[in-house]
Amino acid sequence: MPEPIAVEERPVRSLVLTGFGINCEEEMAAAYRLAGGRAEVVHLNAVLHGHVRLDDWDVLNFPGGFSFGDDLGAGRVLANKVRFRRLPTGVTLLDELLRFIARGGYVVGVCNGFQALVKLGLLPNVGGGYLQEVTLTTNEPGGRFLDRWCHCRVRPGNPSPFFAGLTQLDLPVRHKEGRLVIATQALREAIVERGLVCLTYCTTGGQPATTYPELPNGSDLACAALTDPSGHVLGLMPHPEAFLSRYNHPDWPRIRRTSATTDASDDGAGLALFRNIVSHIRRERRTSTRSDRERSRS
Repeated sequence: MPEPIAVEERPVRSLVLTGFGINCEEEMAAAYRLAGGRAEVVHLNAVLHGHVRLDDWDVLNFPGGFSFGDDLGAGRVLANKVRFRRLPTGVTLLDELLRFIARGGYVVGVCNGFQALVKLGLLPNVGGGYLQEVTLTTNEPGGRFLDRWCHCRVRPGNPSPFFAGLTQLDLPVRHKEGRLVIATQALREAIVERGLVCLTYCTTGGQPATTYPELPNGSDLACAALTDPSGHVLGLMPHPEAFLSRYNHPDWPRIRRTSATTDASDDGAGLALFRNIVSHIRRERRTSTRSDRERSRS
């Protein structure tokens, strides 16, 4: 009996947007490639003009940077461009984005990208209407631009596959408008009940951060990352794509010495998020393929 022919699995494909002041696109693309996926960096105009279609991708990424110079507030102009600009097909890019999510695609925004997703209403989307419910605004105390490393803790029970198996990690932040503000107590309670805060700033011992510098921006709920109820949309203020190698960390010599006997890997903690999503999408595909085969036999 002949051996079964192995079918090569289609790679997980990640679309990384750039242009208009976005400046962390290459690190984001590198993260997916190191995680075993494929990534392509494209200018936002390529999507708006219909040269690149979201249907061809598994993950859409809004990287960090200073889109449109943050002139009207960080992420605001980028969000408006996505919400109102019509594609050659006549629908808005937001319409295409919602269809992309509905068919199982994932959307990630880091720093400036997080700001855009919040102002688009994709996060946290507690009400389900894709209207802006929270904001990311000027850091407290002092309203200064911040560039430092922070301790972060993963909140258990969150629906995002990016954080599977993770508990605590260091990540760099570099922003001026990273303070999450939740307008009402009812919305705050809904976010907590649904586990939508998936990453919080913490102390070195893992306790919730309450003051600067452990809480770098004064964010409500000490929130460093937020997901939507489906787990398909994720926004982070820290930069996981900036910690792909252990040697990115400012304290890497001590970390290397203290962990050399138990961990031979030189991977940075941020790389784990991208490996998680690549592995998760592969598992989803295999499950879907098995289900399709079972239905065809019945």
